[in-house]
Amino acid sequence: MKGSQWISSGLLCLKAVTTSIGLAKRLSGVFTRNMASVSVGDLQEMEVDRRGESEESGDDETRRKSINGDVDPSQPTGTSKEESPVDMDTITLDPEEEDVDLVHCRIGKIEGLEVLQKAKTLSLRQNLIKKIENLETLSSLRELDLYDNQIRKLENLSNLKELELLDVSFNILRKVENLEELTKLKKLFLVHNKVTGISNLDHLTGLEMLELGSNRIRVIENLDALSSLQSLFLGTNKITKLQNLDSLHNLTVLSIQSNRITKIEGLQNLVNLKELYLSHNGVEVIEGLENNKKLTTLDVAANRVKKIENVSHLTELQEFWMNDNQIDNWSDLDELKNAKSLETVYLERNPLQKDPQYRRKIMLALPSVRQIDATFIRF
Repeated sequence: MKGSQWISSGLLCLKAVTTSIGLAKRLSGVFTRNMASVSVGDLQEMEVDRRGESEESGDDETRRKSINGDVDPSQPTGTSKEESPVDMDTITLDPEEEDVDLVHCRIGKIEGLEVLQKAKTLSLRQNLIKKIENLETLSSLRELDLYDNQIRKLENLSNLKELELLDVSFNILRKVENLEELTKLKKLFLVHNKVTGISNLDHLTGLEMLELGSNRIRVIENLDALSSLQSLFLGTNKITKLQNLDSLHNLTVLSIQSNRITKIEGLQNLVNLKELYLSHNGVEVIEGLENNKKLTTLDVAANRVKKIENVSHLTELQEFWMNDNQIDNWSDLDELKNAKSLETVYLERNPLQKDPQYRRKIMLALPSVRQIDATFIRF
């Protein structure tokens, strides 16, 4: 923060600096690491009948706590929707402020912000805002955070031509639209809305990160123009097939956990892919990774895999997540011996774990490993 905002004494307004790094940490893609120590029973309980979820229910899969016991950072923790909104007139703004945070202020309407001509970042998260409006004069904005409000439509953003980051997560959006003028946008967060399809992104050719986790998307489509995309997060949707990814040559992170994928396919053009998250699907065979030789993280946890295979060419692998599957043969670990930099392996809740020498056998087979499941190896 380069200054401070003056808030009227009658209003409690929490302040928090929103950074790109902080935003990235709450993405659905990183939650794979946090679920490795959850029991199968817990997982089944937390995934209560996801596939039978009603289209209109709005219920989404319960997030998990991290292995450290921390609360899932993707969950909204702010304003109750039953609270009465306050008038912006009760908030005094500093016209010299460049990083403006109006977090959890019970703001019901965006107005009176014309004074913020020097603002580069504006955070209005955890309020009661129903409509995006009255931002036309803030043409210097680089980051706009509207996380956890009651917004139903993307609109009135065309004047924000310098915008590089837009977060409208945890709202009530059903459609991605009206972003055509935001040609400098690099990061777009739309987590936990009611979006049913990927559309209207053709003009965002500079987009580097797209987060659409926890929506109602069934098909991966309309991404051909996003040639600059580096990270794509589609966890907790209703996707049944990996497809239409051929043009994403610069993609390094692909997260598609908690969907309905049964086959690993359609990744042949993603030659720069480094992190692939496929946990909590219905995958039965590890395959289709022949061209993904740069993978450093492979997560196939909580699927239906019976054999570790077709990964011997992944020599740059550092993390391998295979917990909660059906691996029962120790010889399968030979597939990982070429990965000389492998440091983390998750194999818990496979039949292998019943072996009294479970940890010792992993250490002997994979001497570079420094962490087995959630426990570091002591030397």
